[in-house]
Amino acid sequence: MMEAIMEPERERIMTPEEARRDHREMLRYMGIHALYGLATGATVAGVLIWLNIGAVGTHIARSTSPILATAMVVVPFTLLFGGAVAASSIALLPYRRKFKR
Repeated sequence: MMEAIMEPERERIMTPEEARRDHREMLRYMGIHALYGLATGATVAGVLIWLNIGAVGTHIARSTSPILATAMVVVPFTLLFGGAVAASSIALLPYRRKFKR
């Protein structure tokens, strides 16, 4: 009776369709985390401007082109946070080896 419970998993062979589905799941997982990072970076940049930390908000308000100045603060933050969260999602990918070679 105990032998039936402890039976090892059957060896599965990865078909092209299963590989495509697995890749889509991983890309969706990484994309969601990258979007989360982009949103976090934009929020941090917005708070930085709103709280006028380092007089960033004042410099943007006094700029001849405030849209460009705002973009020069927000875009690097969004890219930095988006990349960091995407990289950490790759490192922490909840992927177990489903298929044996």
